[in-house]
Amino acid sequence: MNLDFLIFGAHPDDVEIGMGGTIAKYVSEGFKIGICNITNAELSSNGTVSLRQEEATKAEKVLGIAVREQLDIPDRGIYIQEDNVKEVVAIIRKWKPKVIFFPYHIDRHPDHGNCAALVREAIFSAKIKKFNDKNSLPAHQVEKQYSYMINGFHKPNFFVDITDFIHKKQEALSCYRSQFEKEEGGEDTPLTSNYISSVISREKVFGKEIGVGYAEGFFAESPLVLHHDLVGGARK
Repeated sequence: MNLDFLIFGAHPDDVEIGMGGTIAKYVSEGFKIGICNITNAELSSNGTVSLRQEEATKAEKVLGIAVREQLDIPDRGIYIQEDNVKEVVAIIRKWKPKVIFFPYHIDRHPDHGNCAALVREAIFSAKIKKFNDKNSLPAHQVEKQYSYMINGFHKPNFFVDITDFIHKKQEALSCYRSQFEKEEGGEDTPLTSNYISSVISREKVFGKEIGVGYAEGFFAESPLVLHHDLVGGARK
């Protein structure tokens, strides 16, 4: 199976925070979408690796994605080095996606920016025939690459209307209780202080920017090409 979209996140829950609504929308339209988490988030202040995997599986079912891959690159160890690049290249070549998404490089968590740099490097290497990944898979060239926001609030290059799917996004995020709800004996973190509400509020602001209820914002790695009438309709 070849994927339409392959979406990389540094940790389980990154992808759902950044573009859970867009995923649900395109899944509903028949697109094949996969998620790949680079680390197991073993250094997280709350939750455990096994619990976060359970939560990721629940979120996966909510969004209806086709596949979920879990790499074992160390948490806080997402660097551009040969073994890491080969791990990501192997995933890209395995699923042959048309489009790849990864975190926007400006974010308070260094892992998110490092994830973006690593995936960019892997996208380039994946198309080089003589570059050997760990599974010796044939080269694959991605058609498009975009980035999504996790913690940030920036001016994106384009938006996706997720008004009809904001409930799916909220449901997927709610699967990660260990991260967004402080349990007894848990640590206070930026995620345990009404984080989901702040994310939904951000998408509402983005929606207002384009005259809809809710939207998610994205950044393009290359200039966007319009394939429709610039004035928004056919000439009469």
